[in-house]
Formats: sequence, C-alpha cells, structure tokens
Amino acid sequence: MPLDIQNGHSPMYFLLSQLSLIDLALISTSVPKMVTNFFSGKRTISQIGCGTQIFLSLTLGIAECLLLTLMSYDRYVAICNPLRYSVIMSHTICTQMVIGSWVGGAVTSLIHTAYAMHFPICRPRKIPHFLCEGMALLKLTCEDISAYVKSVVVSSFLVVLIPLSLILTSYTLIVLAVLRMNSPEGRNRALTTCSSHLCVVSLYFGPAILVYMRPGSSKTPKLNQSLFMFNAILTPMLNPLIYSLRNKDVITALKTIIISRCPQGKMKICT
Repeated sequence: MPLDIQNGHSPMYFLLSQLSLIDLALISTSVPKMVTNFFSGKRTISQIGCGTQIFLSLTLGIAECLLLTLMSYDRYVAICNPLRYSVIMSHTICTQMVIGSWVGGAVTSLIHTAYAMHFPICRPRKIPHFLCEGMALLKLTCEDISAYVKSVVVSSFLVVLIPLSLILTSYTLIVLAVLRMNSPEGRNRALTTCSSHLCVVSLYFGPAILVYMRPGSSKTPKLNQSLFMFNAILTPMLNPLIYSLRNKDVITALKTIIISRCPQGKMKICT
C-alpha cells in the first residue's frame, strides 16, 4: 500500500521536529547575546563564553547539514520505494540518523574549537564579527594558522560538499522516478513534497559554501558577516515557515482559526 506522506507520525515529521530543534538552538547561541549587548552597550564576552559559542554554533551547523542530507534520503525512499518506506525508515533508523547528526557535529566542532582556542591572542581583542567565530577569532593571533586553514577546507569538503553531492544524487534519482510516473497528480504530489526541502537546502548550503569554500573569502569580512547572519539567524527563522506553508494540514488549521475568529461576512475588516 502506498505511503501517506501527510501522516503526522511519518519519519519525515520526526526529522522535521529535530530540524526545528536545531534551528531554535542555533538562533539561541547568538541572538540573546546580541540583544544583551545592544541594550547594555557592552560588547564583551569571556573567553569561556567565546569558546562555548564557537562550539555550539559549529555543532548545530554541522548537525543541520547532516540532517538535511538524511532528510533527502527519506524523500528518496518515500518516492522511489514507497512500499518499503515504513521498513527502511523505521523509528530505530530515524533515531540513529538523528543521533549520528548530533554526534558528528559535536565531534567535528570539538576538534575545531579546541584547536582554535589554544592559540594565544597578541592583537587588540576586538573580534571582527557579530559573534565568536573560529576564523574571525584567529585573526587576533600572531602565530601561523595555515595548518588550521587547511583543516577548515578539508572539513568543509567533508561536511558541505559531500552531503550536498548526496542530496543532489537523491534528487536526481527522485526526478527520474517522477518522470516515469503516469499520473500527473502523482508527479505534482511528489514534487510538492520535495520543494520545501530543496528550498531549505538552497538557503543553508548556499551561504555556507560562500563563507567557507569561496577563494579569498578571508578578504571580505563584511560579506562573510552578512552571509553568516543569514545562515545562523534568518535561515533558521524561515525554515518553519517554508515547511508550514507547504503542509495542507497546517494551511487547513490556519484557515479554520482565521474563520472562527472572524465574524461571518466580515472577513475583510477582521484583524
């Protein structure tokens, strides 16, 4: 029997709940401190606080990258192998996927954070960024950081390009499967299911590639700050909206709430 992808208990909803958790935590690592600094007029942070912020932002960013890759696999199985979907994407497998994302992000982040924080600071302690970020922090050291820069390139390849390649491979197979469908309704339903995820992938991976893999990115700090803010703040805020507007259950519930609060015949003046 074909899988009902709108089922609220489907693995996709479980993965979406984890994505929402990561997005909420990612915003929480930077926005509260930014707001505090704005209203207090103090733009300082302790060394421990700086290291914690680097660790958390990297952990969550890498975990989201891995989770988005696993979500593309979920869509591939749902569309290309629907009869075995409930077996392949069991709750145990989904739990292992989520744990793997968090562990992979935490381990990679711990290595980078420990390496970045062990360098002594010998320049004015002013980080050219709106939060503590590894590469921005290392601009304050007088030691040779070429080895660390190379490790960043390698890590970026592992956690950005390889997952992105897997996502593109999944969607290539999905498109081929959709083209073989005889029903126009089935094609539209499959494409609608994937459109939200593709939009989120584009918003997340685009800025990440420009920040960490663009040649000469270290020479454009202002652009990097804008891209980092987009990736760490705006994208997590947009993700729930993107997925909600593509969900028929959410749209139906929203319409029901609006209609119930507005007197009949007075929809135009209800606020």
